[in-house]
Amino acid sequence: MEASGSDGRQSITFPLLRGQKALVTGANSGIGKATAIGLGQVGADVVVNYVAGKDAAEEVVREIEDLGVHAYAHEADVSKEDQVVDMVARMVEEFGTIDVMVANAGLQRDAPISDMTLDQWHKVLDVNLSGQFLCAREAAKEFLRRGVVPEVSRSAGKIICMSSVHQIIPWSGHVNYAASKGGVEMLMATLAQELGPHRIRVNAVAPGAIRTPINRSAWDTPEAEAALLRLIPYQRVGDPVDIANAVAVLASDLLDYVVGTTVYVDGGMTLFPGFATGG
Repeated sequence: MEASGSDGRQSITFPLLRGQKALVTGANSGIGKATAIGLGQVGADVVVNYVAGKDAAEEVVREIEDLGVHAYAHEADVSKEDQVVDMVARMVEEFGTIDVMVANAGLQRDAPISDMTLDQWHKVLDVNLSGQFLCAREAAKEFLRRGVVPEVSRSAGKIICMSSVHQIIPWSGHVNYAASKGGVEMLMATLAQELGPHRIRVNAVAPGAIRTPINRSAWDTPEAEAALLRLIPYQRVGDPVDIANAVAVLASDLLDYVVGTTVYVDGGMTLFPGFATGG
């Protein structure tokens, strides 16, 4: 094992995915970066997708290659159909196939409903929901074409949708984001139902409060962190490695019988901690 969490938590390093090929969208920072590196640590070759921040993406590639596996960076906007098609086609050409699709790319454009513009609504839905649809569709095409390769995996492929606790927790001031993640839950479940007979596993990971740049203001002062911890029964804010570890295990044959499930990695945030004192 190798320590990588901010308080000594560890990332998985044994070869759960040796020889498999993974693509992680939005992989040049935050959860996507940790996930891409984590999949490299368990033996996968990795495509590091990014839409901006080439230097950061190339640094992630170097970190993955230092693990003794292959990686490259690919610029693509997941909300653009032609770019997603080209990204997966290039991966199949360079790596031979794809075994794991982690549809992680996402963003926020926050505003009260009375101020939210249609552009803000569309941007979030286009990236967070339509982007996951496009990535899942292109991966599924290759999984269906190739089928199961028993010496690689018991499944024909794995699609992991990055959701959020806000697929079930309403979030005032973030209606576009919450709606997109609610959509991801049903996208994932329906794809799992449709693709399961082909031995393609579709699942989701739903992070709670994680220390990433997108939500820095929620945890980067003692006062902000104390307020956030009131929502987390386990009394710590998560790190990206917590999500990376969940993705690595979920993508492996250890959880081959897990299909159509959302794994909440949230320190208990979905336990409605406001009711801990009796409501």
